[in-house]
Amino acid sequence: MSIKLNPLTPKQAEALEQLLQGAVPEQIIWLNGYFQGLTTAYGQPLASVVSASQAAVAAPPASAAALKLTILYGSHTGRSEGIAQKLAGVLEQKSISATVAAMDDYNPKQLEKEENVLIVVSTHGEGEPPEMAEDFHRFVTGKRAPKLPNLKFSVLALGDRSYKLFCKTGLDIDHALKKAGATELFPIVTCDVDYEDDANTWIEAVLEKLATSQPGTAALAPAATSENQAVIYNQKNPFRAAVIDKVKITGRDSDKEVYHVELDLAGSGIAYQPGDSLGVLADNPPALVDQIIETLKLNPEQNVAIKKTEFPLRVALRHQVEITLITRDVIQKYAEKTANAKVAEIVENDALLDQYLWGHDILDLLVEFPAELTAQELIDLLRPLPPRLYSISSSQEAVGDEVHITVATVRYQNKGRDREGAASTYLADRIEIDGEVPVYIERNPSFRLPENEETPIIMVGAGTGIAPFRAFVQHSEQQKRSGKSWLFFGERTFHSDFLYQIEWQKFLKKGVLNKIDLAFSRDQEQKIYVQHRLAEQQKEIFEWLQNGASFYLCGDMKQMAKDVQKTLLEIIQTQGGLTEEQARDYFKKLKKEKRFQADVY
Repeated sequence: MSIKLNPLTPKQAEALEQLLQGAVPEQIIWLNGYFQGLTTAYGQPLASVVSASQAAVAAPPASAAALKLTILYGSHTGRSEGIAQKLAGVLEQKSISATVAAMDDYNPKQLEKEENVLIVVSTHGEGEPPEMAEDFHRFVTGKRAPKLPNLKFSVLALGDRSYKLFCKTGLDIDHALKKAGATELFPIVTCDVDYEDDANTWIEAVLEKLATSQPGTAALAPAATSENQAVIYNQKNPFRAAVIDKVKITGRDSDKEVYHVELDLAGSGIAYQPGDSLGVLADNPPALVDQIIETLKLNPEQNVAIKKTEFPLRVALRHQVEITLITRDVIQKYAEKTANAKVAEIVENDALLDQYLWGHDILDLLVEFPAELTAQELIDLLRPLPPRLYSISSSQEAVGDEVHITVATVRYQNKGRDREGAASTYLADRIEIDGEVPVYIERNPSFRLPENEETPIIMVGAGTGIAPFRAFVQHSEQQKRSGKSWLFFGERTFHSDFLYQIEWQKFLKKGVLNKIDLAFSRDQEQKIYVQHRLAEQQKEIFEWLQNGASFYLCGDMKQMAKDVQKTLLEIIQTQGGLTEEQARDYFKKLKKEKRFQADVY
């Protein structure tokens, strides 16, 4: 009997090639699990997987047919999407079919027809839903929300405890679904920036609930990792990347200190795309660690427990917990622990709390409001040291097994004491060439170049917000993209703060970058910012948008990003001859079509 080495038709082979083109290791592993699940479900050898897939359409197994499940995600940076896809992959390995959908691709009226819905959603900024979740959130929390007595659901909410309205979007949706009569499969789980353990716990819990709620369904548990699978580097298992180069790219007269850092990924198998971020697991400034220990008169070698693992106090303060800034939950815990009336007053007054949170660290709290704490009591107050995310400033097609980031060093004085940002000074001061940095890739599918290479792009960045656009333009050069590109960049001074100036000039000369507009705020008496340059070029900008251009924004969320969006709305209204409401609808359509994408922080 002859064996056909490739049983696929030409059309199937082409589809498979398109599917695998650019696939990252996590996606390959998911596909492997999917096909292995099909093999297990039908008791057939792997060679029969294609015919088994066809049989599945006609006669799926009883458990898959009986259990109707939808997974919805609302993501800003891609974390929620990653968790949703991970959950779907585990289900597929157990032959449980689930529909996975982004909230902006899902009609919320469909909830009336659903039986089981799992929701993974983040909160953006001060309690706001991510853009893709805005309409879903508005519908389920609004007056048009239907009654949902037949729906079972569970919510995983991602957030950041440094914000006042922690996980508000997830909490809102959870409350709204309960109010509509839906039943919880499992209570809502809220996750801080150190989210992976909580997310895995939630996944295991909802899988168990699904198994027990569906008669005849085998117990569901995450599949064991095969020894043959590629190593996956993440926050819990970072890759130690050697520093290839580190160069200060601001001038000697600049009051900013920005570094270009190049890291070696050789041997890791790590793949990334323009728009992704690099997670850096830094450590805390040693001087601050020593000052905290001295202030509390503690033994630096005293063992403390963090999640059932013991560390000497000095090691815990240096590597495991956040000490360079204070979050709302930390100061609230301190108020409860110490019963200090002045701290309680700060906690209860939003204005005082916001004022105190800015520019203060843990040492401030200990010095200004003294209390006797044991080493373990101190550690129990603090949250885990989260990774710092830096927009990747390179295209892997251009730099190979390297990844580049652009780092603005945080240094300032407050109350007569020098302060340092944990990650930025770690990279600037404590890591040298050939030193190793623990890193992983944080994917951001919501910040991507257009799939159509002919689509024009407008890129707006200020300061280190220029980083992803360096990656975009490098990638465009390697891909020989034919779409026009236009960069708006803002900083303080031309001579000292024009980041990557020579590279932009080369890109312009080559025609990889077609236009550049610059805004240096302090080079003239009246300050000029990127939004002013946008307003000056509004006629042409609107023409680009009308011709299908995609608009990208990267930078400070609280000021620059809001000003740019406001200016863009004004341009759309003025140049389009639209009412304010029509301009908002136009802008909303840009977001829906992924033609407006923002990476703000």
